[in-house]
Amino acid sequence: MNQETKQRIAESFRGFHLPRYQEIPDVGLYLEQATKYIGGCLAPLGDTALTSSMISNYVKKGLIPSPVKKQYSRDQIVYLIFIAICKSVLSLDALAAFLRLQQQTYPLQKAYDYFAQEFESLLFFTFELSDTADMFPETSSDEKRLLYTCIIAAVQKVYLEKYLEALSEEKP
Repeated sequence: MNQETKQRIAESFRGFHLPRYQEIPDVGLYLEQATKYIGGCLAPLGDTALTSSMISNYVKKGLIPSPVKKQYSRDQIVYLIFIAICKSVLSLDALAAFLRLQQQTYPLQKAYDYFAQEFESLLFFTFELSDTADMFPETSSDEKRLLYTCIIAAVQKVYLEKYLEALSEEKP
């Protein structure tokens, strides 16, 4: 792959930002609004789209609570962003286990903001937009190690798909 293509791919992630907990609307979003909001946040990542039927299925399976008056709260949006990013590297059962683990160990805001920060850090490092990634401290909990491993898998999948897509576009 030529250097120009590599730079173009990397530049597509410059400025990427997962909204932090407090940045997510807390007005209650209807299903289509939630789908559009999440899709807009995650568009640069590629295969992370959520459809209305997928979200409804996550509610039926108990991954997220049912909407109140057909509106999804900030907490539900947070869970859906995590699910959208990790659904391609984890089964539904594993996602459910992750969400239960989070509920038992860390408040949602703290867990999500940590996830968003670590995801961005590793994404930028992987696409050579930064020289360092926040490395996981050896004294961290098993829960954080599991999350970090999930982040690594999700970022590597994005990396692999973006580069394979670029390679296929380069071929005559």
